[in-house]
Amino acid sequence: MTRIVCPLPLTFALCVGLATASCATTTPVVAAPSDDPLRIEGTITTIDLEPWTFDGNATVQVDADGRGVVQVHLPARWNLCKAPPVDVQSLAVGMRVQAVGAATGKGGLVVCMDATHRLQPLQ
Repeated sequence: MTRIVCPLPLTFALCVGLATASCATTTPVVAAPSDDPLRIEGTITTIDLEPWTFDGNATVQVDADGRGVVQVHLPARWNLCKAPPVDVQSLAVGMRVQAVGAATGKGGLVVCMDATHRLQPLQ
């Protein structure tokens, strides 16, 4: 039977690397500074609430009229937002909605930073 000897410095480096990787978190979506909120209307194509299980932003993908696909981000911690919480139970794929929020640097919007921000079904 062949025995492989692993030098202590390599073992230590691997342990440090694994410990660092296990502490990594996802970066939350931060809105780009803007005084004017982004307003869209469109149809919901997907709803992903899973990120809320680890304190991330849920996303509602909206096929916005004249804009294409827009990711609408809903924070896990509504108590830190000025906007009222979105009633996600009232949303469904295929539903027409209006979203108002702060524009992100990646073409999406965040419903949170102002009392006028919202994601709601259109009547």
